[in-house]
Amino acid sequence: MEILEKTNAADLQNKLSDGTYVLFFTADWCPDCRFIKPAMPQIEEEYKDYTFIQVDRDENIELCQELGIMGIPSFLVYRDGKESARFVNKDRKTKEEVEHFLNQAV
Repeated sequence: MEILEKTNAADLQNKLSDGTYVLFFTADWCPDCRFIKPAMPQIEEEYKDYTFIQVDRDENIELCQELGIMGIPSFLVYRDGKESARFVNKDRKTKEEVEHFLNQAV
């Protein structure tokens, strides 16, 4: 999974302008993020049509504010530069919930 360097919304928009992406918002201190992280390689394997990018919330706090990411772990799907789905809340997420979200995002 690619790790996003510190960036802003405009640069992120350029990066995501072509293709289908899943942004995974997380932080090292977040217990719910640590809960889902072990499942992420398997989820990536199952959803090869997506490019997964991990976004450190603390390193990209302004970006998270601009995107309305108020809880982590959270997931955004982008298709050709446009947000097409979001799974954003402060709740713990299971592998099954993330897969359900990605199946609905198609």
